[in-house]
Amino acid sequence: MFTGLVTDVGRVTAIEDRPGLRRLMIDSSYPIASLQLGASVMHSGVCLTLVEISARDGGSSWCVEAVPETLARTVVGAWVAGSRVNLELSLKVGDEIGGHLVSGHVDGLGEVSGVDQEGESWRIRIALPDRLERYLAEKGSICVDGVSLTVAAVGRDAERPWFEVAVIPHTLAVTTLGGAKPGQPVNLEVDLLARYVARMIEVRGT
Repeated sequence: MFTGLVTDVGRVTAIEDRPGLRRLMIDSSYPIASLQLGASVMHSGVCLTLVEISARDGGSSWCVEAVPETLARTVVGAWVAGSRVNLELSLKVGDEIGGHLVSGHVDGLGEVSGVDQEGESWRIRIALPDRLERYLAEKGSICVDGVSLTVAAVGRDAERPWFEVAVIPHTLAVTTLGGAKPGQPVNLEVDLLARYVARMIEVRGT
């Protein structure tokens, strides 16, 4: 489990395609002592397993593997060498939950449809798949590319439903959201509580 509080922004350094999977090398500032082979690390909202780890000057480097399902359903399939990646280590017993509980299982792809500056902060509008609309509510939680955010507004235009988030300068500076542009795809994970409440209502209605 994770909290959606990004603790580092890594960089994809190499990509290797093999039969049935893609291997990605990631550079990070995490010390090697904080990593463990086989551990789960959040990569822009996607929980991936470390299959190789090594130390490097100023941090660490590791390899993760993604299967075709992951490549097709998340932004991982669009990464290239040089892509920046939001990172978060998995929770340990006793850790503070400062964001909200996040599983690292992406529910769908959104698309940035607007970025408006509001003083020093930004308001970002994201279009989302119809099937995820029922899980979002104003002041609820949403995970965007691994970042825990509060939903500032929800709505629907002629084509798709959308939601907006208000992003403070600190978040813009320490995550990849500072480079968000219209047309950019983003990983979305809806709030776990919203998912279970929606399922309970669905079951009771049958």
